[in-house]
Amino acid sequence: MDNLLDVKGLLCPLPVLKARKVLLGLAPGALLTVEATDPASVIDIPHFCSETGHALVDQSEADGVYRFVIKRRPEGT
Repeated sequence: MDNLLDVKGLLCPLPVLKARKVLLGLAPGALLTVEATDPASVIDIPHFCSETGHALVDQSEADGVYRFVIKRRPEGT
């Protein structure tokens, strides 16, 4: 994973805020994997993606860790 954001242990809204900051620094179309333990992230991250134009490519959960793969939106959108 080239772009991994570990926000395990952080509570809402920090996982979304940190993901937003990292995504701003990535090239359009780049992938970011976010790993979180806050159950609210299951609602917050998909909502953030739909509101900002980023694509939620994959979402999974294993052993209490929620993993989201986000594709940065194209430039100008």
